[in-house]
Amino acid sequence: MTRTVLESKSKTVVIGFDEPFCVIGERINPTGRKLLAAQLEAGDFSTVEKDALEQVACGAMVLDINAGVVYNSNPNPNETEPPLMTKVLNIVQGLVDVPLCIDSSVPAALEAGLAVAEGRPLLNSVTGEEERLEAILPLVKKYNVPVVAISNDDTGISEDPDVRFSVAKKIVERAADFGIPAHDIVVDPLVMPVGAMATAGRQVFTLVAKLREELGVNTTCGASNISFGLPNRHGINAAFLPMAIGAGMTSAIMNPVRPVEMEAVNAANFLMNHDANGGKWISFARVLEAVKDGAAFPQAAQAAQAAGGGRGGRRGGRRRG
Repeated sequence: MTRTVLESKSKTVVIGFDEPFCVIGERINPTGRKLLAAQLEAGDFSTVEKDALEQVACGAMVLDINAGVVYNSNPNPNETEPPLMTKVLNIVQGLVDVPLCIDSSVPAALEAGLAVAEGRPLLNSVTGEEERLEAILPLVKKYNVPVVAISNDDTGISEDPDVRFSVAKKIVERAADFGIPAHDIVVDPLVMPVGAMATAGRQVFTLVAKLREELGVNTTCGASNISFGLPNRHGINAAFLPMAIGAGMTSAIMNPVRPVEMEAVNAANFLMNHDANGGKWISFARVLEAVKDGAAFPQAAQAAQAAGGGRGGRRGGRRRG
């Protein structure tokens, strides 16, 4: 079975067909968050610290770190993003001990993150674009890390799922030329908004199964893309996630601080027999009871984590893949 191994300083997370669904926390990302972007430019990392602790308490197994701030004082991300990525990674690693996903469109920022990351992070991302393949795959090989492969190329994002599969296959084959094994490729088949494309959900489920069966790769997605532009987005996300898990998806970049989505993921893990004796489901149910009694979900989750003796994800020993 395909196993993609991620590590922090002392903790291992395995993304795999027979593993619990891997929740990758999306919150440390200034895209669309003007306040966070302004804070980062000003050297204020208080929201980063809060988001890191809350996401891990709520169930994130990996944290995505994006430092893509366009500085008002210097609009060149090649100059500003690498040092900011280094700073944010070091702050997060000092607070929580979960593996990280280093997320940037700037190759220099990816390498800056790789240079300071503890353990074995996930690199986000490479596409099928020739320039991107030539820039990113050598980094993946040099640092021996797994990488997210996004299924678009120089022609853009195709609405045809067969084209997106072909792009994923191309990336896997090109990675093999660099000596990068398929188990270190986590394919993002690209989730389209169901509000704009009625077949978007079915396309993803079919694609995920095909990627698993024919390429033997793990998969991920930006889960909230499915509900873009629609009302009650969290309800749609909560329905989409178990269906994607049932189709074979093994991870998602998502917001773990939303109880309805995390309830769906925990239930799916139990139903897929990836939660021995329902232990995690029972623990999560206790958190939901606290929420029903008036507690905010992040605070209820943090209280449950503290009662269990953990702090910021520092629990247990390393489990080797």
